[in-house]
Amino acid sequence: MSTIRCDIVSAESEIFHGTVQMVVASGEMGELGIAPRHAPLITRLKPGQIRVILENGEQQNFYVSGGILEVQPQVVTILADTAIRAKDIDEAAALKAKEEAEKILANRTDAMEIAEAQSKLAQAAAQLAALEQLRKTLKH
Repeated sequence: MSTIRCDIVSAESEIFHGTVQMVVASGEMGELGIAPRHAPLITRLKPGQIRVILENGEQQNFYVSGGILEVQPQVVTILADTAIRAKDIDEAAALKAKEEAEKILANRTDAMEIAEAQSKLAQAAAQLAALEQLRKTLKH
């Protein structure tokens, strides 16, 4: 079985560093699956989930607020403003942020507030999706 090193780094700290079978992320153009010997690549990431398949087949889930994914011959690096392990996401805070963003969008205020609300809504939805995926993984 071949592997590749993966580093997930946020502005605050390194969230994950290890050897993996595969990394799955949400790029600007869609879902990306990065396995060993993948062609070199740099792409922007949308707010969403990062799935890492460890050497032993175990899956770990993370949420990123967006960022950059870089693939080099021996390493996949994910740089994000915010990166959180799915198990550490505060579900109540994510639900509250989602509701607040939906209220702003429903009231149709100025364009800047709408853009900010859409961004917050996308991030909250991505956090909730990462939690849901984690729950599904734990059930199996």
